[in-house]
Amino acid sequence: MKKPIVKIAIIAVVCLVVLFVVLAMSLGSIVKKGVERVGPQITKTEMKLDGAILSILSGSGTLKGFFLGNPEGYSTPSAIKVGEISVGVKPRSVIADKIHVTHVKMKAPEITFEGTLGGKNNLNQILDNVEASSRDADKTQTEPAGPSKKFQVDDFLISGAIVNVNVSMAMVGGRSISVPLPEIHFTNLGTGPEGVTAAELTKRILNEVTAATLKVVEKVVADAGKGVTDAARQEASKAATNVLDKATKGVGDLFKKK
Repeated sequence: MKKPIVKIAIIAVVCLVVLFVVLAMSLGSIVKKGVERVGPQITKTEMKLDGAILSILSGSGTLKGFFLGNPEGYSTPSAIKVGEISVGVKPRSVIADKIHVTHVKMKAPEITFEGTLGGKNNLNQILDNVEASSRDADKTQTEPAGPSKKFQVDDFLISGAIVNVNVSMAMVGGRSISVPLPEIHFTNLGTGPEGVTAAELTKRILNEVTAATLKVVEKVVADAGKGVTDAARQEASKAATNVLDKATKGVGDLFKKK
């Protein structure tokens, strides 16, 4: 009587181990597919992830090669590229209605700003797309991708970011300028029982990134404008000096003739 029970127990344990191993091995691919499936429906642009590794025991993981494309009509291929993003997740929350993310650390992202400050630019266009997706989700009471997963993010950090400024303004001469972006850090997103949707979370992150980027770009344009003004002043001063020299020489020659 005991042998069948023991066999059943052993089979159950083996099945659990196999299930655990399969889940552990497929968790990264689940994250990758989720990003590439849900992301483009929110931003209306291409979104890719080279790979993801997530431990089912510790909840720590790494996302490799994140890529957020630009909307149609822009010449630069990407809006944001990140080589590595480290994340932490409460393991049990992965199968719950609200996924609890303990931290997200985005290291040295490359952000591209293309367009104008007062008019259209790629980051504002993506942000408009996200806001439209969020409104659509509110109307239908469902996520753009269908699932009603919510999120809580305790700590989100962007450090070492570089902004490639490709501004359509004569004062920068059509050049592409790269400038560092100050650290972006915010906490306690979706801490309430309802959490936040993927669209709301994306909107908050892009708001922070866009605001910080615009501030940097404004300084770049202002400094470029100041440089042009200073150069113009120097040229004007040089021209005035040449005119004065010529006039003085002409008066001197006139007296010599007398």
